[in-house]
Amino acid sequence: MQRMSPSVTKIAISRLTRLISVVALVVMGTGPALAQGQFEPVIRVNDKSITAYELEQRLLLLQALGAPGNLAEEARQRLIDERLQVQAADALGLTATEEGLQEGVAEFAARTNTDADNFLATLAARGVAPESFVDFVEAGLLWREVIRIRFAPRAQISEDDVDRAVALAGQQGGARVLLSEIILPARSPEELAAAEARAAEVVQINGFEAFSAAARNISASSSRPRGGRIDWLPLNNLPPPLRAQLLTLPPGGITEPLRLPNAIAIFQLRALEELPPEQSEVVAVDYARFLIPGGDAGDAARVAARLDTCDDLYGVAQGLPEELLTRDVLPPSDVPADIARELETMDDNEVSTRLTSGNARVVLMLCGRSNAVSAELDRSEIRRQLLNQRLAGFAEAYLAELRADAVIVELE
Repeated sequence: MQRMSPSVTKIAISRLTRLISVVALVVMGTGPALAQGQFEPVIRVNDKSITAYELEQRLLLLQALGAPGNLAEEARQRLIDERLQVQAADALGLTATEEGLQEGVAEFAARTNTDADNFLATLAARGVAPESFVDFVEAGLLWREVIRIRFAPRAQISEDDVDRAVALAGQQGGARVLLSEIILPARSPEELAAAEARAAEVVQINGFEAFSAAARNISASSSRPRGGRIDWLPLNNLPPPLRAQLLTLPPGGITEPLRLPNAIAIFQLRALEELPPEQSEVVAVDYARFLIPGGDAGDAARVAARLDTCDDLYGVAQGLPEELLTRDVLPPSDVPADIARELETMDDNEVSTRLTSGNARVVLMLCGRSNAVSAELDRSEIRRQLLNQRLAGFAEAYLAELRADAVIVELE
């Protein structure tokens, strides 16, 4: 079992001690005075309360992380959402383990290139109690598990989904993107820590106007006066990791923070537009050949009628000599001339039966073409981005449903 971090263990004890202290004050008759102070409920979310102390703590946390926008309203809305998220977890019988809390705190701290103890100490210096930060981490961990349980089976990504994303990268002609950017300076360890913390907040922004407002407030880019807006860029001019993210984002979606020399960059996708096919450069051709010894055009046509994709050829060739079916992925210059001429006029999964090889009729099938963009992309990364996007959509819709059904009362 993983050994517990002393700081997280102390936080757990601190949370329990705080609860015991509140109960003791009430028992000794000082409860009314306390209720008029920082532990007085100010918002009720169904059967759970949010205190003035929690609102103050969340405001301090957002300030410490460099969050943009109306922080008082942001603190209020986030605490309401977290109450709903925790209630959804309670309904499923979920609880956060000490190991999970430790990992969650460490994961957040790593974004600022520090460990959990130093990160919590930095927050404490800004007035944020460690147990308040752990409450924030706990809500996030529980909500992540709620979404996984409820929606993961419905969010599966197929090979066709990945293929469509890769196609936009240029396999069928490429694309260009319209982006907004936020560039955060990171020229020293201190600036890097601050940039990582701010970036973690920026990726939570919703909407074009909110992103533009944040760019005007905190971006160091020359696009800052324009709210971070930059002109159209060819998708294949961008680094592969950034392309993989943009291919899976809807308009308004925000990328994960990208490390640059001496800076952290976050981008928002405003639009994506496909380009004509002639602008993409083919670097590899995937094709299959099935030989029918002594066969004629009619035999080849009957085989072709059974084919939807190149994978279907393996079923046709089952039990026959292996040399009758070959599949190659070659640069265009290495494809034999007679095959290359046939493939030039064919689309993906199209079949030709015009060629012969010796006394055999050839069933030729184009499996696909790859260009310089798609060849560099990591399909597993695209799959991960698509899955995260789909789960995020489910999560947003479910949280909106919980808000609509909730009884939220302002007590002030």
